[in-house]
Amino acid sequence: MQDGQIQIYCGEGHGKSAAALGHAVVAAGEGKQAVVIQFLKNLEDSEFIRRLEPEIKVFRFEKSDKNFEGLSEQEKQEEVQNIRNGLNFAKKVLTTGECDLLVLDEVLGLIDNHIIDAQELRAILETKSEEQSIILTGIRLHEETCIVANEVFTIEPMRFKVF
Repeated sequence: MQDGQIQIYCGEGHGKSAAALGHAVVAAGEGKQAVVIQFLKNLEDSEFIRRLEPEIKVFRFEKSDKNFEGLSEQEKQEEVQNIRNGLNFAKKVLTTGECDLLVLDEVLGLIDNHIIDAQELRAILETKSEEQSIILTGIRLHEETCIVANEVFTIEPMRFKVF
């Protein structure tokens, strides 16, 4: 990945987060600072990638170990505040130059769940310096987000008929 790029990994297939984490591993191997902020992930998913620390800093601001969709309305409201804290942290990491690569894992799902809109996400992305790179992941791609990306990768499952 070229420095200063914004990449998006989206689609119904599996491997979007793994591709993004692969870039973080490469960046850390090159001596760069990589930060991963996870959104809408199960606690189990976060625990596994914490093994990459301290070379890669991993953050998850949500407190519940349940999927967001399975929460009550009150629990969702509490988690929305936690998610917003994570987004504010992402903006801080970019504006202070604390990382060379920022991975916002499943951030596109925040738009799908009406937690943020595309303009709010774009405002965060616009705080990056020319040298910083950002990777966004999520299932659905939104046109407003797509136009700020240098590269978009769609990961879709292929179904083959077995003879």
